[in-house]
Amino acid sequence: MAIKFSGEFATPRSPEEVFDFLSDPQKFGPLLPDFQSMSMEDATHFAVKVKVGVGNIRGLAEIKMELSETVRPLRALYKGQGTAVGSQVTVRAGFDLSPMPEGTRVAWQGEAGVFGKLASMAGGMLEPLGRKNIQKLIDGLQKALAESVSAPTAVRSPSVAPAMTEAPGFGAATDHSEPADVPQSKTAATVEAPAFSPARTDARAIPVDGGGEGDHGDRNP
Repeated sequence: MAIKFSGEFATPRSPEEVFDFLSDPQKFGPLLPDFQSMSMEDATHFAVKVKVGVGNIRGLAEIKMELSETVRPLRALYKGQGTAVGSQVTVRAGFDLSPMPEGTRVAWQGEAGVFGKLASMAGGMLEPLGRKNIQKLIDGLQKALAESVSAPTAVRSPSVAPAMTEAPGFGAATDHSEPADVPQSKTAATVEAPAFSPARTDARAIPVDGGGEGDHGDRNP
């Protein structure tokens, strides 16, 4: 049994940004409905495990996916095949991008095929379930792209973190005495701390100094 789907949506992201998202398996893979885990083989091949639940049938589907076609920034196509509950499963998802004044239009086409035991047992439940899962995938994609609109702002906040992280870096540099002109207050504090010890040592050393004079007297009768 093969089920085909298609549709389109708009996103405020540019075609280049949408393409970069769609052509990254590590971003696209986890959007698959009932996603469980993923392992990368190389830049365009990966394997995913997703839950399968149709009526009383429960299990895992293991699908090997491939980013089989890319045309920057116009098209990305994924193909996959695997097994689920003793049945063969095929998946195909393609995305065609076109620029709009306010962003990008994404036209998508999908196809899911299930052959074997699962198809015979699930019967008419497969098509509505397939449509539901495809819609989950598209909803997840739209949400991810909408959230990434704030990415430039979010990227700035880490720039504050490095600035804060650099502060300990100055301390480390001072410890190694590399930059002589690093904040003077820290250098002074570092130098002053040991300076107190001799002061305290001198205070305690008064009797010793007295004895020292006696010693000198012994040496010079």
